[in-house]
Amino acid sequence: MKLKQLEGLLGGLQQFSNPKVELEQYPTGPHIASRMLYTAENSFGDVTDKVVADFGCGCGTLGVAAALLDAERVIGIDIDSQSLELASLNAEELELDMDYIQCDIKNLGLRAEVVDTVVMNPPFGTRKKGADMDFLSVALKIASQAVYSLHKTCTRDHVKRAALQHNASSAEVICELRYDVPQLYKFHKKREVDIAVDLWRFVPKSI
Repeated sequence: MKLKQLEGLLGGLQQFSNPKVELEQYPTGPHIASRMLYTAENSFGDVTDKVVADFGCGCGTLGVAAALLDAERVIGIDIDSQSLELASLNAEELELDMDYIQCDIKNLGLRAEVVDTVVMNPPFGTRKKGADMDFLSVALKIASQAVYSLHKTCTRDHVKRAALQHNASSAEVICELRYDVPQLYKFHKKREVDIAVDLWRFVPKSI
């Protein structure tokens, strides 16, 4: 599948109607999501025929992208039942077969050998300090092959240090992207904010 086609399909997905600020629910736009998964597959072979988990899947954009790129199995994981309902509807709309688990990422009980690749747009940790590192720590325990994650560019040094402490054998910024945060919440003063984010590829240490 070509990148433009992937982005077009992701652009048709339903998004949050009432996002929850405490969970930092911001949709991953089709531009970023398509490039994230396309790069994971075309540069590293980490999606097609692999078991892919979408951590904090929200409305399911990253997981849907993985399924469209022929992942063997996709598992969407989120603490919020309404998000999982929306993700499931989005998958059904495109006739994709995906699995969902409702749980807090910190309590996730998947065994390492079950998942090849984890993809995620974790909370940036602005509402709950350290939430992004909680996601990364669990992802590096669960994935056997690679973890792809978005983090604010201004936290680059901190993310690299934390990843290498949390079971990563390597931590590499693949590219820098612009993340458009729409005006979703009352405390947002501007209609849209452009944030610089890094797309990271982490490789877990082999057990």
